[in-house]
Parts: sequence; structure tokens; C-alpha cells
Amino acid sequence: MKIALVSPYDFTWPGGVTVHISQLAHQFTNMGHQVKILAPHSRSSIPEDDGFMPLGRSVPIPTGGSIARLSLSVWLHSKVKKILKTERFDVVHLHEPLMPVLPLSALQSSNSLNVGTFHAFYGRFRNYGWSHPILKRWFKRLDGLIAVSPPARQYASRFFPGEYRIIPNGIDIDHFSGQIRPIPELDDGKLNILFVGRLEKRKGLRYLLEAYGKLKWDFPHTRLVVVGPGNLDKDCHRVLSERALDDVVFFNNVPYRDLPRYYKSADICCAPATGRESFGIVLLEAMASGTPVVASRIEGYSSVLSHGEQGVFVPPRDSASLSEALALLVRNPELRHRMGESGHKTVQQYRWEEVARQVMDYYLELMRTGNGHSRQRSV
Repeated sequence: MKIALVSPYDFTWPGGVTVHISQLAHQFTNMGHQVKILAPHSRSSIPEDDGFMPLGRSVPIPTGGSIARLSLSVWLHSKVKKILKTERFDVVHLHEPLMPVLPLSALQSSNSLNVGTFHAFYGRFRNYGWSHPILKRWFKRLDGLIAVSPPARQYASRFFPGEYRIIPNGIDIDHFSGQIRPIPELDDGKLNILFVGRLEKRKGLRYLLEAYGKLKWDFPHTRLVVVGPGNLDKDCHRVLSERALDDVVFFNNVPYRDLPRYYKSADICCAPATGRESFGIVLLEAMASGTPVVASRIEGYSSVLSHGEQGVFVPPRDSASLSEALALLVRNPELRHRMGESGHKTVQQYRWEEVARQVMDYYLELMRTGNGHSRQRSV
């Protein structure tokens, strides 16, 4: 089978969607399929991968408290149309299929089986609110609908009703488990609390810093380790300055290959995001590493972790509750161990091999029912 995996996001910039696509490509190739990745790229970098087809340079666009790096080139349509005509893919699988510009161009020109995976979730239904009347004409060209979680399905189906198949994000479990050496400078007897994520407001680092300020007073042997790209906002700078926090260390540019060593160095992983998370990749990485989790009780995380089993939930934006939950685990090494073991067992269902198998089964199911080939395509 020839498969095109289409991303609206810059493929040279790390992110949940790009990792998802890379892993699907790897698994499908191992199954014996031919896979091409169609995505924008940064000005100075193009991945050295025979399966990658760069389409348009990306520009950073603020959206939903984050930065989306998309290509807005008006010249993409003719290039995409030519590629699809030449390659004659059996499946065109579009991730965030209604994002500009690349997925929409592919949808307009594709005569293949078109499958869309919806990753995002915004509790207030932003973005689609004003654009869905325009986007409906492209949505109708999708033969199959996938959502990575119930919150992602809720977000998409609010404006684009349909039969969505829930197929979660996966994780390279073996990458995060096994014999991994901790970071030497973090392996000094202090109890490490780990934050992993981009330094954006919606990731909630400010609330963790506030919680750590109280925790550090009661438990001076603790340390906060912050791993992720970006710059601290003014609220985080204010908390650091006002509370004169000690033992907060930052690692800004950690490559994916080294990330497991930080989880290995951690006693507790904390994910204090304030919302708009469709899934909990960081939670899965911690669970694969056998690390207990303290996380905000938001919809995207609730579909991954069970309170009291693999970790502890707290209300979002609640520094006091966050500090109490961290203190509970700091005081109880046996509880940390039990939750870590439970997480490692639970995460096995998210192996990429299993996720890719579910996606492939869905392709075949759509082909058996004749979807995508029983009607004339037109926009």
C-alpha cells in the first residue's frame, strides 16, 4: 500500500503531531508499506529522510496559547496536486486535516482514500467557531475520521459531526524504559520533581513554581527540574524572584534521544497544564519510565491516568493543592513505587506497534466498505 501522511506543522520542529506522524511512518514501513511524509519545513533545515517531501517554509503563528508553525504559501496547491497525481497514493492520511494550508490543498486534490486524524482540543471551541461554515466543504471529502481522545472527538464533532474512531497517541515504551543512566548532576541524593514541556502559559509552570516554593520550605532536599524549549514568561520570572527559589534547574534544548535520562533521574513527574490538552504524552512518558505523576485534572489527562493508581490529580491553577499532592508523594516512597509500577503496566496498551495496527485496520475497514470510491469527488 502507498500511504501519504500529511502534516500542517513544520516537520523540523518537535511536537506531538510530528512525533505521531514519524512513528506511524516507521511502523507502516516495517509492515512493508511505502510511506511518504508531506509537511512544511524550516528555512534552514530539512530532515534527511528519503520519505520526507518538504512542501513550503513555515511561519510561526500564535494559536491557543501556543505557536503553530505552518506554511501559508499560496503556491502549494499546484505542487501538492502534481505530487498526488504522480504518486497515486492508496491512502492520504491528513493530521489536523482542516488546518491551513497544506492539508486543505491535499484534500482538494486527492482522489485517494482520505483519512483525517483530529488531535486538538479547546474547551471553549476556539478556531472552528468562525471557520466551520467555510471548512465544511473540505470536511465532506474525508472518508474516515480519527480522534486521538474523547476530548479531541468532542472538540471536532461539535462543529463537524460524524463517526469518529478513537485511536490514541502512542509511545515508544522501550525508549523510556530499560537500562537507562540518569543525568550525573541530578543523581546526588536529592529528590527530583520533573516538568517536561514547552515553556508556554498553558503548560502551567507558574503554578508548579508557586507550589514548589512552599514544598521547598517543608522539604529542603527537593529539586525542581524543568526540561523544555522556550522562554519563561513574566509570571514565572516573578515567582522565581519573589520567592528566591533554590534548586530550580533548567534544561532548554534536550534532544529526544536524551529525554529518558531525565525521567530516569526523576522521583516525581509533574504536569500542571491549565487546559486545552487533548492527550497526555508527558504522562505516558513518565509512566513508561516507572515515574509517578502529579497532574492537573483536565480532560486530556483524565483519559490516560487514573487518580490514585498511576498518580494524583489536582485542580488546574491550584498551587496549594499541587503542593499538597507533591508533598504526599515526597513523604511516601512506597506510594511512589507502587504508582510507578502501575503506570508501567498501564502504558503497555499505548505501544506504537499497537496504535499503528489500529490505524491500518481502520484503513482496511474503510476500503472494504468502499468509502472514498463510491462517489465522484468534487469541491
